[in-house]
Amino acid sequence: MKYSQIQFSQSLADIDLFQLQELFNLAAFWAKGRSIKDWGIALANSEPVISIWDRELLIGFARATSDGIYRATIWDVVIHPDYQGNGLGSKLVETVLSHPRMQKVERVYLMTTHQQEFYEKIGFQVNNTTTMVLDNQSNFEAFVTEEICLQESL
Repeated sequence: MKYSQIQFSQSLADIDLFQLQELFNLAAFWAKGRSIKDWGIALANSEPVISIWDRELLIGFARATSDGIYRATIWDVVIHPDYQGNGLGSKLVETVLSHPRMQKVERVYLMTTHQQEFYEKIGFQVNNTTTMVLDNQSNFEAFVTEEICLQESL
């Protein structure tokens, strides 16, 4: 693989949401079906957003959210299947971690179901004690249904 053509970018303006959606549909079973609109919202609320390009082809992506001092979470790390196994994933995560918004953060989280070994090589540790999940969408729908029923009874 010729790395001279591979470029990392921190610019949101470089990201074509259609290419991003295509990359995730191809390489990330957990993100298939995300809409262009939802990708736009996610990117607008993330910093850093890092993309990797082979000329005009989007081949890698990751983003993070953070309060800048205490906690951060890395999201949506993906490398195009044709480019996996060449160190780009590690370099991508290292690029996210070295971003000024991430450098002083006390603790960085990420969620993965299949790539624990990959992230352990970078320095992450499996943590079974602090992570909890709230399926907020189903709670919101239940709340709206309850609110409608309450209003109808008045």
